[in-house]
Amino acid sequence: MKIDFNDIDSMTLPGMNNGTGMMSARMYNDASYRIIPTSIHPGGSIGSHKQESGDDMNYVISGTGKAFCDGVEEELRPGVMHICPKGSEHAIVNTGEEDLVMLTIVVKK
Repeated sequence: MKIDFNDIDSMTLPGMNNGTGMMSARMYNDASYRIIPTSIHPGGSIGSHKQESGDDMNYVISGTGKAFCDGVEEELRPGVMHICPKGSEHAIVNTGEEDLVMLTIVVKK
């Protein structure tokens, strides 16, 4: 299966899951996967939410941030992957002065 994200329109989302600021994303979504190249802009966050559809894996490409999963804080930087298991609650915050760029993959269970 090939997914060409160049053919998927970019969306700009304000305050995702009651977070702050803005993020941009291109989303592929089917019955098995949700795959999202994402940029959380400076000052932005994805608000705390329960992960219902499957394990949420966020691989950091550039930028810095923090993830909070079930009360545990994790530092995010390039090369780090934050995994929030299905049923857990998490949030992600851009703590830097540049975009926090991630590839998010949710394998639906």
